[in-house]
Amino acid sequence: MAILGTLFGISSDLNALHMSARAFVIFVLTLVLLRVGGRRSLGHRSAFDLCITVLLGAVLSRAIVGASPFVPTLCAGVVIVVLHRLIGLLSIWSPLLDKLVSGSARVLVMRGKIDRHQMREGLITNTDLREAIHKKTGSTDIDSAEKVVLERNGEITVIPVDQRSSHNNDQPQ
Repeated sequence: MAILGTLFGISSDLNALHMSARAFVIFVLTLVLLRVGGRRSLGHRSAFDLCITVLLGAVLSRAIVGASPFVPTLCAGVVIVVLHRLIGLLSIWSPLLDKLVSGSARVLVMRGKIDRHQMREGLITNTDLREAIHKKTGSTDIDSAEKVVLERNGEITVIPVDQRSSHNNDQPQ
């Protein structure tokens, strides 16, 4: 235990070497924890997935600066990742838990008809909607989108109107 004190210091008396050693260990541990947490913790970015990033950063930063005891703080980080992983696994088998944790998609536009209720529930403005349609179709016209969905991770997916039917008349016979 004395070796840990020498290498990582005591919270009230940390020098540059102690902080550097703590930062190195926290960096490696965080990398391992995020890999154990799975790709979901790195890519999805739903509110559930963002929790692991924010909590892990907040908790583990305390270990680096000595605001909390080193080893118990590392243990707290491990618990956060294990909980994230466990809830993620349980969500696979429980649609109810999955919906509670990650929410559900909202159809904002279907065949040119805007669902204002879903837009309000998703806090999506007309400008947000037109911008998403413009990015996908090049037009801000609602009729250029067959379907627009606010996904569970907050992204807006636009399915453009099938252009093939309008171009069939232009093709040589």
